Amino acid sequence: MKFVHIADIHFDSPFINLSDRENLGDMKRLEQRKVFKKVIDYIKENQIKYFFIAGDLYEQQYIRKSTIEYINQLFTEIPNTQIFISPGNHDPFIKNSYYTRFQWNENVHIFSSKFEKVELEDADIYGYGFDDFYCTDCGIENLEIENKEKINILVIHSTIDGANLEEKQYNSIPKKVLEEKGFNYVATGHIHKLDYNSYENQKIVYPGSLISLGFDELGEHGMIVGELDETSKTVKTEFIPLSENNFEEIELDVTDSISTDELIEKINNLEIPENQLIKIILTGKRNFEINPYELYKFVTNERIIKIRNHTKINYDLEAIANEYTLKGLFAKEILQEKEMVQSEEDKEIIEKAVEIAFEALE
Repeated sequence: MKFVHIADIHFDSPFINLSDRENLGDMKRLEQRKVFKKVIDYIKENQIKYFFIAGDLYEQQYIRKSTIEYINQLFTEIPNTQIFISPGNHDPFIKNSYYTRFQWNENVHIFSSKFEKVELEDADIYGYGFDDFYCTDCGIENLEIENKEKINILVIHSTIDGANLEEKQYNSIPKKVLEEKGFNYVATGHIHKLDYNSYENQKIVYPGSLISLGFDELGEHGMIVGELDETSKTVKTEFIPLSENNFEEIELDVTDSISTDELIEKINNLEIPENQLIKIILTGKRNFEINPYELYKFVTNERIIKIRNHTKINYDLEAIANEYTLKGLFAKEILQEKEMVQSEEDKEIIEKAVEIAFEALE
């Protein structure tokens, strides 16, 4: 049996603070639609029998009815595919959600906050959905597979082995407990980073977010296509990239630049692939003041959507320490302090303090 597994689409996300350029949010929302249609077209062309959506299909706070109608219309184009949705923390199964008040196509099954089993001819599909924006205990310890002779699949939005307090707010499940249940495949979501075939016989899979939603999600994004052998019950999975615009970061050393004009020229000469949206991180020691927001006015490549200044002032502490000035006295104190510091973090704090102090003493 063949299936497609996706998660974390976040339809109608506002993309707040994604870019310092205008209209990028609109562009990403259009990309969500285009890429989702690619998934549907793939299912249609390859006659995929099962489609698993493991949570955060949309943003409850921002979702528009027109977007829901768009999604459901695409579902009607694959009537022979059984669609299973596990609501997550961004699209929980609550009273005023579209999961409860919209008439979905008949091939769509939406799980609620009680574990449920859907019996099909060649598989039993289990599922669970959030009924709030948090979930601290889904009760998976009490779940038992009823027919181990069949293929058994779990669709769930979860944090596997959540370690800290925040992670445990989003349906943290111990990996060991999940493995002991004996599912042939666990289609999960919530973690936006792809995790499949990272260890032998992996059956618990994160497809990552369908498209990249920000600079904390670098690289390619897409869907998992899987096939379960009905005799051996072994699973083969493949990741298919789909996103049209991937987020990437470029570090640019400004140490050798002597003016703003030269820096702008370096930025404009960068070769950037058409499918990348770029954050430039300025590094090194600067010889002039840098205002990233002023740089935007002269950057010609619209695929550069963020510029961040991580540079440091280009100064020689030892030379300044020989001066008979207030800055010289301060520099001597700092050099003595730096000799006593061991950690890189403390050194960075001192360097930042020096920068602030020297700017104040100008």
